[in-house]
Parts: sequence; structure tokens; C-alpha cells
Amino acid sequence: MQRSSYGGHGISLRHEYYAELLADDSEHALADVDWVEVISENYFEPGGRPWRALERVRRDVPVVIHGVSLGVGNTDRFDERYIEQLRELVARIEPAAISDHLCWGAFGGHHSHDLLPLPFNEACVEHVVARVAWVQERLGCRLMLENVSSYLTYKQSTMSEAEFVAEVARRADCNILLDVNNIIVSAANHGFDPRAYVAALPAERIAHLHLAGHTDKGDYVLDSHVGPVPENVWSLYRHVVSEIGPRPTLVEWDDCVPPLAVVAREAR
Repeated sequence: MQRSSYGGHGISLRHEYYAELLADDSEHALADVDWVEVISENYFEPGGRPWRALERVRRDVPVVIHGVSLGVGNTDRFDERYIEQLRELVARIEPAAISDHLCWGAFGGHHSHDLLPLPFNEACVEHVVARVAWVQERLGCRLMLENVSSYLTYKQSTMSEAEFVAEVARRADCNILLDVNNIIVSAANHGFDPRAYVAALPAERIAHLHLAGHTDKGDYVLDSHVGPVPENVWSLYRHVVSEIGPRPTLVEWDDCVPPLAVVAREAR
């Protein structure tokens, strides 16, 4: 059973924050945070310091779980053990929402440990929709799928990325976790209009937003999740909110992680 609602601005639970969250005087650590997102796979094995920190957080604010290894675009069968661990995590912490990425990352039992973009065509839509429907039935709840940043395209693509994301969401009856930074990164790398991307999505399916920093590498832009949210991401975020209304929003800061209070201020 998921908690019925959550809103406002959240942050990611990083291991760098465990000590502060588990301290005797930690009651004010999350005072400026509306909710917290955790990486699902980090909590598949209950117990230890990570679980103590998660239970401390869950006591005070809603928790959203965000996976990185579901692989809705993979061609291999789903790992039954993975699905069962995810089910157990959902049952134990009753998250406010469950998300993963609209991507692939493994083939023939070999894992890339990366979030790889999919070809944007009808065959791939059908493939992903069937797999998402299966997972949602097993979990008994609706997923949010995140658009990933990308550095390549496929000759087999016959539609835009936004059209692909929209078709998957409609046909699979799932929601969209719209990563605003990933739109900026991919738009810079592939030359499309970020606002046209947003306009092509079904607003009613956008349930959650991510913000983050990126790094200009000269020949391409890297989704680095480092530093404060840059102005071009804030600008597109303001546009998204003006078009669809406010949504629960997370600030990701996953490299050169600053103190908890700094990230909380950025989110606020």
C-alpha cells in the first residue's frame, strides 16, 4: 500500500548523510525537506546502517523509491529475484511513489551498468509497454518512468523521443518522471527544442520532476549531477510548471556531494 499523497520539494538520500541523520540531535536535519528519494537497489537487503537511516527518514517524511536496474527496455526476461526484492521493499516502506528509467542496460545476462537509450519506433513501444504492464501487475501499483539523458541516436528511430515517451505512458497506463536536466542535456547533444519536447508529452501523465546539474564537455553535454542546478534547467523548469502546474520536484546532487543542509536549501 502506497501513501496517498506527497508534494513539494525533495532530495536524494545519500550515504554521506547517514551520520547526521542517525545522530542523537538529528530532529532538525530534515526540517526543510518535504520528502526523500532513495535508490531502490540500495535497500534490497534489510538491516545495517542504510536501513537505520531510511527508517529514520521515513518516520518524518514520505519516501519515494527510484530504481536504476529494472530494465524495462531489456530483451532478457525480468530477474524474478529482483522483482521479488522490489515487492518486499514496497511492502515494507509503503513508498509514496515508485519509479525507474525508460531505458535498457543489459543483454544476454551481461549488464552495462548504464542507462542506455532505446530506439524510438513502434516495435520498441510495444515491447516496453508489455514489460511495464507485467511489472505493474506484479507490484500492484503504477510506475513512473524517467526520460534518460543520451549521447547517441539510432537509425531505426521513426519518432521523436518525446513521442516515444508519450506513447509508452499512454499505452502502458504508467506515469512520467520528467527529468528536466535530462531534456536539456539531450537537447544540446541532439539539437532539438526542449520546450517542444515538453509540449509533446501528456501533461496528465507527468507526475514528478527531477532537477540536476550537468557539465559542458565541449563536444557534448554530460549529465553529471554535480553542483547547483544551472539557470537553463531552472528556466525550463519554470516553463514546465507554468504549462502543467506544480509537481513534486527533486534536486539531484550525486557527485561532490555537499552537506545535507546545502542540498536542502537548493531544493527549497
